[in-house]
Amino acid sequence: MPHRGSSPEGLYRLLPTEPYRSRIPWERVHWFWGDDRFVPRSDERSNAGTARRLFLDRVPVPAANIHPIPTDAADVDEAARRYAATLTAFYGGEHLDPARPLFDLVLLGVGGDGHTASLFPGQSQVDETERWVVGVPRAGMEPFVPRVSLTLPALASTREMLFLVTGRGKRDVVARIIEGADLPAARAHAQGDLVWLLDRAATPERRDVA
Repeated sequence: MPHRGSSPEGLYRLLPTEPYRSRIPWERVHWFWGDDRFVPRSDERSNAGTARRLFLDRVPVPAANIHPIPTDAADVDEAARRYAATLTAFYGGEHLDPARPLFDLVLLGVGGDGHTASLFPGQSQVDETERWVVGVPRAGMEPFVPRVSLTLPALASTREMLFLVTGRGKRDVVARIIEGADLPAARAHAQGDLVWLLDRAATPERRDVA
């Protein structure tokens, strides 16, 4: 399931190149989005548009295997309802079974404020426990456009969750998460493995405790 901030774009550019292109069984993989900006897919801020431009349009993935958030809906709440219907139809039920995760892999990033997907600190969507998808009328940081986001329970229904974090600008928030700050990214969890991949720039300096 793709995610979009700046961090995964390098990964997206690798996927249509060898040897990765030949190793992925494209006909068997379905692609969903953890969140998207409520803009047309032709807009450069569109997560789905970026993923299509950088790799999905360059590999032999069946069109039926690509499931973007419907940002052509009337508003973010309608888009959330429609995407929730897409997910429940794919899953075959409206209640998530811990023994049968919705996803095999969820790829996430973390914002400088500690948000993940489009779940921002201090906003009610972070505390959602029933719905799988929510509308986010006001983003907590740029770009300040409405969003649609999967909730923490939906994201957690995965065999593996992978955080990809790069750049010096993320070092402070990673340190806060390590120290136990109550941030959306810190609340994210998986029914299977949870893995954080940090580059050197994003890794906090080691603090020795006497």
